[in-house]
Amino acid sequence: MALVATVFVVVLALVAGSAWWRLQGNISRIDVSGDLATDRPTAAAGPLNILLIGSDTRVEQDATDAEDLVGARSDTTLVVHLSADRSEVTVVSIPRDSMVRMPPNCDASVPKDEWPVQQFNAAFSLGGPACLINTVEADTGLYLNHFAVVDFTGFKGMVDALGGVPVCTPVAIDDEKAHLKLAAGTHVLNGTQALGYVRVRYTEGDGSDLGRIERQQAFLSSVVQEATRTSLLLRPDKLYGFLDAATKALTTDKQLSVGTMKDIATSVKDVGVENVAFVTVPVRTYPEDPNRVEWTEAADTLWQALLDDESVTKKTTSTPTASAKALTVSPADVPEVVIVNGTGVDGLAGQDAEMLRVQGFPQVLTGTTDERRDGVLVEYPPGQKEAARTVAAAFPGARLKRSSDTGSSIRVTVGPGSKAVVEVPNRLGSDPVPSPSITAPAAQSSIEARTADEDICS
Repeated sequence: MALVATVFVVVLALVAGSAWWRLQGNISRIDVSGDLATDRPTAAAGPLNILLIGSDTRVEQDATDAEDLVGARSDTTLVVHLSADRSEVTVVSIPRDSMVRMPPNCDASVPKDEWPVQQFNAAFSLGGPACLINTVEADTGLYLNHFAVVDFTGFKGMVDALGGVPVCTPVAIDDEKAHLKLAAGTHVLNGTQALGYVRVRYTEGDGSDLGRIERQQAFLSSVVQEATRTSLLLRPDKLYGFLDAATKALTTDKQLSVGTMKDIATSVKDVGVENVAFVTVPVRTYPEDPNRVEWTEAADTLWQALLDDESVTKKTTSTPTASAKALTVSPADVPEVVIVNGTGVDGLAGQDAEMLRVQGFPQVLTGTTDERRDGVLVEYPPGQKEAARTVAAAFPGARLKRSSDTGSSIRVTVGPGSKAVVEVPNRLGSDPVPSPSITAPAAQSSIEARTADEDICS
């Protein structure tokens, strides 16, 4: 829920100086640096990852540690990924019933191969933000730049400041625990009703956390649409009430000041609602407990996409990017190509290498990797983009990525779901490309995402 607050802080510059400092003083900040693992992932230059935690507890203002948050429940955990060029925002929901590796007793000094598998939402209750950060970073490989805990009471004020938020429910809701009763159809909810709506679980749908996450994502889409529709940014009277409620609901790390929020918000102010995507970590039933879930192989694909700063929306990931314009580098002038087999199927890289050699690529080597990433990724060193485009033209749907880790070579990683090599438009020689006898396995799973501009009833 804090995503919206963060985005709209960009207009704080329009607020009078005294109001600025009032908003600054609303936020509680705590220092968790001393409790974070010493072997954290490396922070990528450009992308930004923010951990958002929906909780029922808020620490006192000017707090200096996280002790007051230990024991609090984390109903909702989101990882918000801002792309390096700030053209896209991806919001990933992590099911609280996920069984994941977690530091024992939240002690991150214990070697990771000794971490037990525990229920995900226990991390925040046992050790506050630091334990949750250590858990998420270890299990995803992402570096989390900031965190923010959003108190549900403040969340109600944010909704009321918007004048209510429309929701669409296909079936009637009557949930005593959530204190919510709605007929089927579209409703405009006030803050109290909205809080009940995003927390409904047991009396709507299949009663799972996954159904609740779907409603939360639809609700967040509605919030973004409503703020856009009402021109909130151009209404200082309504905007201040929203920001006041939003900042009162926040507990953050020491570095996430209002000024930092403003800088972040400024960087994404031109992101359209169609470029805000909501994704749920792909899961399946946990074998040892049918009431719990575990992450699937597709979750690895999701986290890798964020590590590579790639879009997760289907309209982007399904679009071939190999050769949108004429190729300018002949196969004969392409430097060494290394085809890495990431499918687990023997012989695929060698087959693809021969299909390139017959087209005039002079140096083609092969290798293997245990990493499973759907599709084909073509990585190239600085200055070799055009040569990489010639290589990528042979692999339908290939993605291009500049990398400093390939030396002077162009590296092609072939994964599940990859298609057979095709002729490049500027190929050399006339010998036919051999027919493939080895095929890649099916893609592990697609990543389902909804964008903020979708119909809230969908």
